[in-house]
Amino acid sequence: MVCLPTFNERDNLGPMVRALGDVIDIAQDVVLVVDDNSPDGTGEVADRLAGELPWVQVLHRERKEGLGRAYVAAFERALAAGAEVVLEIDCDFSHDPVVVPELIAACEGGADVALGSRYVAGGGTRNWGLVRRAISRGGSLYARLILGVSVRDLTGGFKCFRREVLEAIDLRAVTTGGYAFQIEITYRALRQGFSVVELPITFVDRVVGGSKMSRNIVAEAVWKVPALRVRALSGRL
Repeated sequence: MVCLPTFNERDNLGPMVRALGDVIDIAQDVVLVVDDNSPDGTGEVADRLAGELPWVQVLHRERKEGLGRAYVAAFERALAAGAEVVLEIDCDFSHDPVVVPELIAACEGGADVALGSRYVAGGGTRNWGLVRRAISRGGSLYARLILGVSVRDLTGGFKCFRREVLEAIDLRAVTTGGYAFQIEITYRALRQGFSVVELPITFVDRVVGGSKMSRNIVAEAVWKVPALRVRALSGRL
């Protein structure tokens, strides 16, 4: 199952869903759109797509609670549906859908988590300014050093999980709501002893719509990362 969280992605949703349909096995795979009551009508677009395309499902949420809560709801739906592999991907084409089969193949080949990484050999970013590149690289390095792990792109949000990983993680105990969710979910997988394989990707800045990044999201990551480490050292993670 491909989990596709949305908030005000009306113009991106249709093209992304159809692009995913070109790279997954629509006879057995599902794209789950998770919409947080977008005021721009994204939810209505999702419903129309689900009416046209039998491999598209929609999970409507009452309000925006952050990326982390949306993904937890999606993961729970995927596990309940019996999905063997579960993917997460941005709706704005920052993540190239063409890479989806590579992530699936990595998990089917033995990886517990396959992570599309900007910061391994062959990976990178496109159309980013100097400040954004510095914040992203600095954030990943900051998290890696504090948590003591070797994964280079801890803030990356293009991932594929084997269902056993999500079953082992206490999803209801995940505390992060913003992009720090990506750090926490990968760290929890590592703490459970699962393997994380990084595959190089090129992250492209969105063309349509506005970024969801904010100062509050950055601030959450700054203080949540040390908190995760403290909880892990005290045996509470």
